[in-house]
This record gives sequence, structure tokens and C-alpha cells, in this order.
Amino acid sequence: MDYDNKIVEEPKIPTDIKAVVGLKGCCKNDKANKDTGIQCVDFNDVVITGGMWQHRQKVNREVTIRFVLKKSLGNRIDNFVNAASGNNHSFKGIFYDDSDVYKAIEGAAKCLHVSPDPEIETTVDEMIDKIASAQWEDGYLFTYYSLPERQLDKIWSDLEFKHELYCAGHLIEAALAYYKATGKDKLLNVAVRFADLICSLFGPGKHLGVPGHQEIEMALLLLYRETGKEQYLNLSKFFLEQRGNPERGTLYGTYSQDHKPIVEQEEAVGHAVRASYMYCAVADMALLDRDEAYLEALEKLWNSVVDRKMYLTGGVGAHHDLESYGDDYELPNDTAYAETCASIANIMWSDRMFRLNGDSKYIDIVERILYNGFLSGVSIDGDKFFYTNPLESDGQFKFNKNKSTRKPWFKCSCCPTNVVRFVPTISSYIYAYDQQNIFVNLFIKSKTSLKITDSQVDLEMKTDYPWDGKVRLEVNPQNGSYFTLRMRIPGWSQGKPVPGDLYRYTNDKAEKVSICVNGKEFDYQVENGYALINRYWDAGDFVEMKISMPIRIVRCNEKVVNNRGKGALERGPLVYCAEQIDNESSLDNIKIGDNINLNSEYIDEILGGICVLSGLVDNKGTEFKFVPYYSWSHRGEGAMKVWFTVK
Repeated sequence: MDYDNKIVEEPKIPTDIKAVVGLKGCCKNDKANKDTGIQCVDFNDVVITGGMWQHRQKVNREVTIRFVLKKSLGNRIDNFVNAASGNNHSFKGIFYDDSDVYKAIEGAAKCLHVSPDPEIETTVDEMIDKIASAQWEDGYLFTYYSLPERQLDKIWSDLEFKHELYCAGHLIEAALAYYKATGKDKLLNVAVRFADLICSLFGPGKHLGVPGHQEIEMALLLLYRETGKEQYLNLSKFFLEQRGNPERGTLYGTYSQDHKPIVEQEEAVGHAVRASYMYCAVADMALLDRDEAYLEALEKLWNSVVDRKMYLTGGVGAHHDLESYGDDYELPNDTAYAETCASIANIMWSDRMFRLNGDSKYIDIVERILYNGFLSGVSIDGDKFFYTNPLESDGQFKFNKNKSTRKPWFKCSCCPTNVVRFVPTISSYIYAYDQQNIFVNLFIKSKTSLKITDSQVDLEMKTDYPWDGKVRLEVNPQNGSYFTLRMRIPGWSQGKPVPGDLYRYTNDKAEKVSICVNGKEFDYQVENGYALINRYWDAGDFVEMKISMPIRIVRCNEKVVNNRGKGALERGPLVYCAEQIDNESSLDNIKIGDNINLNSEYIDEILGGICVLSGLVDNKGTEFKFVPYYSWSHRGEGAMKVWFTVK
């Protein structure tokens, strides 16, 4: 290949991809979708119609995506321009910065899919032109090795650290998302060429290396699902199977989950995001072939996280220095890492575990992360972010990349670009279905339509959750139909904050969840955490669900040294904290116990509208106030605590 030739004819996208990828994102490749288990309802087929998440999606479309695209138009996109020009400019930024551009484009695509915006689309089209111009003739695309000139001796030479394959994965995901949203195939063409090059170079009898940061495994499986081309499936499985295989040479070790084969891994170790991305890919593979060894390993790894390594907020990662898991029960509060990216990755993983097993315990974790560990990561106004999400702050320690509050951007901005691509997809976690069942997993005001038992069923949910536990679901099949509606009964409402014994309520009484069908109380059975409503459904039917939301005190497993003798407060799915700005007395004076008297009040005027808890909780009769954890640090830098002394 003559890499000195800068004039590249743009090849046409293969016709088979155009044939199998629908513009609405529906995969028409039945072979690649041979799993017949539980399916999510795609995000673009669910409309969030009100409440907290409608506001968050609106802010993401109108503020966050524009902010992130603007930031990406600096050094990150300039690297593509300079790589194409051959003007010997040096690379600027961090070697994996290409990935932020791709994630920003993916976020824009997902916003465009549900809400057309010519201004954003034009901006992205211009970015894609610059990206495409930087692609090498054989399909290679990584600007770090393209500047100040093409470094042929270095490409693929440092897979552990330089993230070529990680960036390629994000390119594939962005390209597919943009094609589905707009029908424009230029970036997809770029991504397919790069994917085909990688397939030609890696695999049995070829390059035996694996990425240091997992991501491409998920992307290749997604490309396989959309095209049916076995080479993408095979390479994804090759990358997974090569982890922990000493025959390929020196292993990366626990940091990159490369210390032993996946099927032998039982403990979550190393970099928290890399781990969960890999677990997602393993789950995706298991969704295709129900590999029993993969299923067993996934359950052990999930239990390792949820039972021994997860913060009350759902965050994971105890170590700042390596962005990694700590030992079992190592959960420091003030120095917690709990990266926003890791929260997103664990939502993705737990949702896949639900689709593999149909158990609501996985959705309990999705919900805990969503309302706490994830939501804290982006400000209410949408343009400031937490990279790390501690459970305690003195207002002085600069835990968030040299800042003790949210920041608008970071040198490494993986979290803001991850947020912008994740928020549009929150609607995909609300409903799921299989051949005979509709699952209602999250209680979010929304509408959708899906096909089950050969009948199209329209659903509309009305609720003020998470502030109120009343849920109304209107069920309208176009033709009368018999199926089972599975309404999730949250674990927190049954006296269990988490499936294991890492956290427990001092009052673990299971509250009766009332369910009425068409105004009459329904005597339901519970299976895998779901209330089963099995009946013949007609247009106009409706279900009403009432979930009590008492204020509960949470205690922690005594093996967590940092939380011994301490308790935390929850109401519904929300973890609460105390901020110094709301309280005159020191937060260290707060003492909670079963005899405290706390009130909850919804206040629309502060922090976008929240339920505030208040009451007398120290020995001197001082009133303290508590706000949802996700809302902290919006009113200046200051002290905050989640865990308090138990009296």
C-alpha cells in the first residue's frame, strides 16, 4: 500500500449493509438475531412524556449535545484535519481522543433519531467529512499514529495502552447510530472499511493481540447483528477468548481483566469501565448462543460487584489512581472513584443480565444506579459533570480532577461524551417483552407500542415517580389479546435495598404493593420480582399500582470498615445526603436511628423540583435537611455526607 498517496477515492458502502439495516434501527438480519429471549423496546420506539427524565432528555438535546460537540471541534477534530492534510502538525491531546469525537457523534445521532435538528446534523456532517478525509487507503484510522506523519512501525504495536481498537469500537457504534438516524452512510462506510481491515489482520493464525481497553467486542457484535457477516462475530469472540490466554505472550494482568480466561474469572478486578464493557460483550455473546460457561461466569462476576464492591449509590470503583475496583468490601466514601462512565457501563451490563435471566433483581440495580450514581454525574443544567462521584466531601478535597464540584470539561472527557450518548437511550430500559410477556421495568411517564402474540399493543404510563409511588398503565391492544403483564415490584419496597447482604434496612418490612385492574383489586402472584397479571386484554384496560415510599435507614455490612456504626437514608429509589448549605450545624452532628422523625416534602422551586427530607436528628434538637444524592453540589462547593452516625 502506498501511504504517501493522499488522494483517496471514497469507496461505496457494501450493498448488503444497506439491505439489512433499516433506517429506523430495526435489524432485519434474523440469523444474527437468533436469540428469542427477552427484548428491550428500542429507545426510539419509546417516548418519555413528562417528569424528570423528559426534562433531562430535553436538556441533553438542547444543551449537552451542543456543548459536547463544540468542545469536540477543538483539538480533537483538528487532529483529523491535520492527519488528512499532511502538513506535519503534531498530535494534540491524549492518544485516545478520537473516541470522544465518535461518542459525541453517537450522542448527536441518538438525539436526531427522536428529534430532528438541522443545525446539529450539519455540524456532524462536517465532522464526518473531516474524519473520512483522515482515513488511510487500507481503512486504518487512528490520528495518534497519523501525526505528524504516518507511523507505520508503530501501528498495532501497543494494543495494551494506545487504544486503537477501543477507538475503532466507538467509531463503529457512532457510524451505525448516525446511519440509522439520518440514512447517511459516509461514516458507516468509514467504519466498515476499518472493521474489515481489523478482521483481516487479527484472529487465529494472524495477530493474536487483544485490546487493553475493551469496547470493540461490543461494537463488532452490533455490526454482526446489523449485517449478518460472520467475520465480525468471530473476531469479537476471538478477542474475548484470547483474554487470559498465555499462548499469545505476556498477559496484561488484572488491570485489563487479562489475568485468566473469562470463564474462570469470579471476581471483578481492575479498571472498572474496561471490566463492565467486557462483561457487556460476554453477555451479548451469551444472548446469541446461551453459552453456559459464559452465563455462569457472568453471574459470579455480577454477584462479586453487587454483593461486595458496589456503593449504595450503585457506583463502582474504589481507587482513584487506577480508576479501579478495590478489594472486597473496600468502599471508602470521601475518596470513592465511582466514575460516571462505570455507572453507565454497569447499567448496560445489568440490563443484559436481566434479558438473559428475566429476574427483576438486575433491574433493581439498573434503577439504583440510574437515579443515584449516574444521575449525579451531570448537572441539572446539562453542561457540568462529575468524573468521580464520592459519597462524602469536606468541600476542600479536589476529588473531581482538581475540582471539588462539577466541571464543564476534562482533559480526559470520556464521561461527558458518554453521558450525551446514554441519556437518549434511557427510554429503552422502561419496557421489555418476549413471546408471551410484557415487562414494565422502570416507572417513567412514557408511551410505546410493541407487538406481542401477533397483536400490536399500545402502552401509556402515567406517574410522578420517583417522588410518588402511584403508577397507572393504560393497555390498548389493537385486537383483543391474551398475554402476561409483568409489573416490577422494586426490591426496596420489599425491604431489600440490594439482592445480597451488602446493604440492609433497619426496618426490612415488605410493604404490600397494591395493584388494581380496571379499578378492581387484582390478586397477583409474584415471580422473579414481578407481579404477574395474566389475562385477556382489551382496548381501554388499565392497571393501577401503588408502591409505598417510607423513609428508610440503611445499614451496611460490617465488613465495610468505613461504614461501621453508620447509616444512610433512602426514600423510594433515591439515596439521600446532607449538604452543609442546607444545615447550620456541622454534618458530623447528625445522628440517625429508628426513633427519628423525618418528614418528606416535594419542593418545586429548588434543584429542578425534589423531595426534601427534614427532621430533628441530633442530641440538641437541631433540624437537619436532606436532599437526593444526585442533586448535591449544585449550589456551590461545600461539605456533603451520605453516611451518618447511628445513635
